[in-house]
Order: sequence, then structure tokens, then C-alpha cells
Amino acid sequence: MKLAIEGLKFDERGLIPAIVQDITTKEVLTLAFMNEESLRRTLAEGEAWFWSRSREQLWHKGESSGNTQRVIEVAVDCDADALRILVEPQGPACHTGARSCFHHQLQNEIHDDSESGRQSIEESQTFGATLEVLYTLIASRRRERPADSYTSYLFDEGLDKILKKVGEEASETIIAAKNEARQPFVAEVSDLIYHLLVLLVERGVSLEEIGAELEGRRREKRSGT
Repeated sequence: MKLAIEGLKFDERGLIPAIVQDITTKEVLTLAFMNEESLRRTLAEGEAWFWSRSREQLWHKGESSGNTQRVIEVAVDCDADALRILVEPQGPACHTGARSCFHHQLQNEIHDDSESGRQSIEESQTFGATLEVLYTLIASRRRERPADSYTSYLFDEGLDKILKKVGEEASETIIAAKNEARQPFVAEVSDLIYHLLVLLVERGVSLEEIGAELEGRRREKRSGT
């Protein structure tokens, strides 16, 4: 059943909530609000437009960050007072650099049917998602160069400085790996990964390129890995 915009139930401020989902993974990326104009622009242009309640103005998703959302489908709920928008995201949805705005879990306890009768809800995030968030943050530091930022300092110093730090962290990782203590080794590996991400950003290499290279190697029949 198709419904015209005129049939939607906007609230007293002329807004309607919109749940934005990745069309491939069905992950909820964000909850935003639309007015009639932003919805009409979204449908006409095929990219997400919202209404910013804090700035009280139209907001084209990705206008400043480049993280646009190509709209594939807009669905209306049974009461015609909420939207579900399926998109192809071009980068993170959250202003923090996270793929989804819903990247925290409530730290609390809920009842369940397990033997303990309680389930602890803790913040969690996959390693891949963490890399994406960190890469995006580092890229923003390269663009904006905020003061008192170590990452900005590295970019200001240039490629040679970044390469020197990668070499230093690699050496420190090797030394830590030869010792039995676990945590110092984990810390040095984390430092090395961070500086490698800085190098990737400096050279304009995306995580997707690295992932494609590794996946290609995995698929090689004669691969020794």
C-alpha cells in the first residue's frame, strides 16, 4: 500500500521521526527527524535530508563530512507517524565517526531466564568497527588540525615523522613480544596499529583497500596463509 506525503501524521512541530537503516546489513544507523520539505528533498534527490531540531534548519546528511546516505526505500509505519529509511551509507552515520549512532549499550541489569537470573549489559564493539571509528577520527584530525592534538602534530610534521613513529612502535612491539608480560605487548600492538592508521590516512589508503587485499590473498588457491 502506497501512502502520499499528505497522509503522514507530522507532530505539532511539523516533524516525523525517521529510523535510518543500512539496506545491506539492516543495522540501525540513526534516528533523525524530517519535516515535509526535507522528506520531499529526500525523495526528489535520492539522498537523505533531515530537520535539525537544535539548529532549526534543514540538514543534508554528509554535506560537510562527505558521509552521505543514498536512499533506496522509504516506508511508513501502520499509524503513518514514523518512517523507516533504507540507505546505502557512504561512510559513518554518527558525528563521532562511529558507523552507527547506536554504538553504546546501557550499563544496567535486566531480568532474563538464565541460571543467574541477571544479565549484565556492557558496552561492546567489534575490532573492525573500532578500526573504522579510529580511522575516521584520524582522518578528521588531518582535515581540521585541532590544536593540542597529537594526531594533528604528526600530520603537521609530515610523512617522514609518521614513518619514524611506525618504525619505533614496530621495534617496541617486537621487544614487548619477547617478554612474558601480556598487557605491555597488547599496549605496544595498539600503539603500532594507531600509527599505521595515521600512515594509511596520510597516504590516502582506505581500510576497504586493505581488506580487499587480504581477502584476495585468502582466496588464492596457492596462498600459504
